[in-house]
Amino acid sequence: MKYLFNAWQKLKEDLAGKFIFLFLDYDGTLSPIADSPDQAVLSPAARGLLEDLRDCPLRKIAVISGRRLDDLKNRIGIEGIIYAGNHGLEIEGPKIRFRSLVPLGYLKLLQRIKAELERGISPFVGAFIEDKGLILSLHCRQADKKDIQGLKLTFDKTVSVYSAKDKIRVKTGKMVFEIQPPVAWDKGKAALWLLARQSFALKGKADVVPLYIGDDVTDEDAFKAFENRGITVCVGESAGSRAKYYLKNTEEVFMLLKEIKGLVS
Repeated sequence: MKYLFNAWQKLKEDLAGKFIFLFLDYDGTLSPIADSPDQAVLSPAARGLLEDLRDCPLRKIAVISGRRLDDLKNRIGIEGIIYAGNHGLEIEGPKIRFRSLVPLGYLKLLQRIKAELERGISPFVGAFIEDKGLILSLHCRQADKKDIQGLKLTFDKTVSVYSAKDKIRVKTGKMVFEIQPPVAWDKGKAALWLLARQSFALKGKADVVPLYIGDDVTDEDAFKAFENRGITVCVGESAGSRAKYYLKNTEEVFMLLKEIKGLVS
């Protein structure tokens, strides 16, 4: 990966006159990582910048997050942009309303697994389960580091029988283990679908360049999807990431967004 600002002058030239479709993760990208999901807040300055970008010509904004859709919309609170919650399983925006189909009985099974997990993790202080409707997340960031392995073993033991029968999908993020529906859908596929819609709407009137910024393991699906087109940016240098570029932190994300605002306004 290259440090993005070392390549920015060339990228600015490449983006001149293009329609820029911004895909942004929330936690760790628009908001610094917090100990608890409830503590990850979008600053007023960040919200104002996103509103300015929304109003720029030749632009589109989609926030793609592991958070449930209603939580994501409430935290950002900006009209006229696209929100993709639960890693793209549910999407809303101007003239868009999408919710992925899930197998019959999946939601009932999810509640059974939730009860089993709650019993299993009860000895571990700081760990908790977040029910996001279509997804269950086991958060471990507030747990003692010595308990992480035990939590992982508990999680694996609980979900293995369901995963082996393809009744669920299991994903791992930063200090979180997730149970998802067994459907072929992720952030990358959601972003490609949104990009195709935008390209069709423009009918060749402008070149659409996707610019995806994220920090988590789940964003790697999008980095892979856009590997041969657009610009992919990982927040935090990660040797294993498929992103082309990296930024050091959320402050640099907003530095980049300000540059893009100046570029397209």
